[in-house]
Amino acid sequence: MTKLKLGPLVEEKPVRLTVELPAQVHRDLVAYAEILQRETGQAAEPAKLVAPMLARFMATDRVFARMRRSQDARSTTPLSNRTQQHRGDRSEPSE
Repeated sequence: MTKLKLGPLVEEKPVRLTVELPAQVHRDLVAYAEILQRETGQAAEPAKLVAPMLARFMATDRVFARMRRSQDARSTTPLSNRTQQHRGDRSEPSE
């Protein structure tokens, strides 16, 4: 049995993104899905591999992890809240 970087896929509530991929990347995703199915017995559409692959890439990127920890240490406000604050705090009730 080979040791793929991805294991069984976890189902979560998705966020829809639309991206264009080079044809070769799509062919590689199709091939990866086929190999993953043989290894795990779990069928997966190639599109479903993108999120776990990106997550795995970010989880193993040491520079990203270091910069993220540095950013988190500077602020106790979560990034999503800071983004919302930068857009403008509209406290007025909407009608």
